[in-house]
Amino acid sequence: MKLYKYEEKFDELVDNYYLTESQLRFTAKPKYCVALAKADKDRHCILALENEQLVTFFVLHDKEGPKIYTDKPNVILLRAFSTDYNHQGKGYAKQALLLLPDFVKKNFPHITEILLAVNVTNEVAQSVYKTTGYVDEGIRKQDSTSELVIMSYCL
Repeated sequence: MKLYKYEEKFDELVDNYYLTESQLRFTAKPKYCVALAKADKDRHCILALENEQLVTFFVLHDKEGPKIYTDKPNVILLRAFSTDYNHQGKGYAKQALLLLPDFVKKNFPHITEILLAVNVTNEVAQSVYKTTGYVDEGIRKQDSTSELVIMSYCL
């Protein structure tokens, strides 16, 4: 598996990425995230490809992105993390998260911490984040629909 910054050459892969209604309770469709990123230069869509297939997708939101959860400097927000439904259960999410620290160090050298917010009821995702080194420091935030667990990974 390898992580790539989004480029238009990946549009067909993004268009064919499949999320179920159940998954969409916790995340956004990649096509929607790409549109947001085109309008906001601080949002960076990242694709995890395995054998030329898009298996995992997420956004790294720099500068203003993490400010809704922290006032620390040099933090990047991991958001809209998902695995294509057809590739779930194969370890791709975990593998992408394990590759992420080196990817961030290389592409965002000013960043010292990766931050994420996960729905308190999404215990499967919390478990994957914990097993890949993310720490729940006990911070909770309320968004418009649910309580969020704030987790971080120090680089």
